[in-house]
Amino acid sequence: MNASTNTSGKPSRVASVKASPHTSVVLFTSDLRVHDHPPLRAALAGADAVVPLFVLDRAIEDIGFAGPNRKAFLADCLADLDRRLRDRGGRLVVRGGDLVEQVRAVMAEADAADLHLAAGVSRYAHDRERRLREALTADGRRLHVHDAVITAVPPGEVTPAGSDHFAVFSPYLRRWSGCGPRAVLGAPRAVRVPDHVRSHPLPAREDLSGLSPGLARGGESEGRARWNAWLRDGIDRYGERHDALADDATSKLSPHLHFGTLSPVELVHRARARTTPGADDFVRQLCWRDFHHQVLAARPRAATADYRTRGDRWRSPDPADSADSVAEDVRAWQEGRTGYPIVDAAMRQLLHEGWMHNRGRLLTASFLTKTLYVDWRVGARHFQRLLVDGDLANNQLNWQWMAGTGTDSRPNRVLNPVLQGKRYDPDGAYVRRWVPELREVRGAAVHEPWKLPAEERARHGYPEPLLELAEGLRRFKRARGLD
Repeated sequence: MNASTNTSGKPSRVASVKASPHTSVVLFTSDLRVHDHPPLRAALAGADAVVPLFVLDRAIEDIGFAGPNRKAFLADCLADLDRRLRDRGGRLVVRGGDLVEQVRAVMAEADAADLHLAAGVSRYAHDRERRLREALTADGRRLHVHDAVITAVPPGEVTPAGSDHFAVFSPYLRRWSGCGPRAVLGAPRAVRVPDHVRSHPLPAREDLSGLSPGLARGGESEGRARWNAWLRDGIDRYGERHDALADDATSKLSPHLHFGTLSPVELVHRARARTTPGADDFVRQLCWRDFHHQVLAARPRAATADYRTRGDRWRSPDPADSADSVAEDVRAWQEGRTGYPIVDAAMRQLLHEGWMHNRGRLLTASFLTKTLYVDWRVGARHFQRLLVDGDLANNQLNWQWMAGTGTDSRPNRVLNPVLQGKRYDPDGAYVRRWVPELREVRGAAVHEPWKLPAEERARHGYPEPLLELAEGLRRFKRARGLD
């Protein structure tokens, strides 16, 4: 394998050698933007024409990672990317099917010698890169894989002595903070695409069903508008407000980071320029994202297996058995009818928006894994099915963090939903927004509806708790050998 230099100034991984015509292909994956896009800029620098390509990968559908919400957001992103390329004289080429077959076909059609691609961290991304390298080498073509496109700092660039990754966040944050990300690249002014390379029609949100009714719009234009608004009014007070559930004071940029309509490198640079405590707290969250990516890059099995096993004997649901009590507990959790209002509010927000407040994610994950003592993978699959920002690294590793099988240094912590509700939704506004049965209950009493008079409880029609918190805690401690 030969080495070339990518636009980040670091070596990129290259396969094969062959004198090439001056046409390159850029394979877009989780980087659906024209601003700060190293593969696109590198391709344009080394070719007279470029084919911007996106493949609707059949394998992603087959492994269940293409839920309706993400497909709709993706359709928005592709339409916006096509518009931005057309503004520069180009267009997006879309194909569908087996990714490697489609890439080979497009490169043959364009008579292109070079393929540019952003590096990924998942097992599938590694396998995709391997398959592409083998196929292109056989065809006498070159593969260039660019780092620092999907993350601010490439996985593996920041490592402790004697290990290939950091397993604890705080020392990673210190090293990451001292590692300046590469310079931000501007959007290209012109993109010339060969006329004869054919494209399938762009997918459209309107052709999809089963979407969350409040699902946000996708695309780089939407992402940049939201980011600029966040810089004007939000980021500087992020630290003091981000846990307030009713305030809706988080950036909601996670779907745009997941689809790559925003560059994490650009976000880090521009947030650091604010020099405010809130901006520093926001950059810390971007570091958490990189942290999880470097863990998964080093330990791909953590997508499905415990990063650190605790010997759990999880309660396992049997969805085929309608009378199965564990399956009923899971259904109640999924539908937001556990009887614990703050948990139910967060789960109903997920159903309606395809997104959930970060504090809600922690609470609902703790409730499923620690109070109901159900396998974290059950929750991760449900989130992955609905979340528009269902990022493999962050979703799976955050679930393990709350389940106590990941990188958390306090694996047995249990979040009490009543206390957490009173702390992060003190007057109950978040609960009343998402649990209409309790809309008439005023103040903090909304977090303990079982204490209301029986007649009032019956009038509201809100379910009784699935179990007492003390019972769930006893079961969890018994299972972990803590009693």
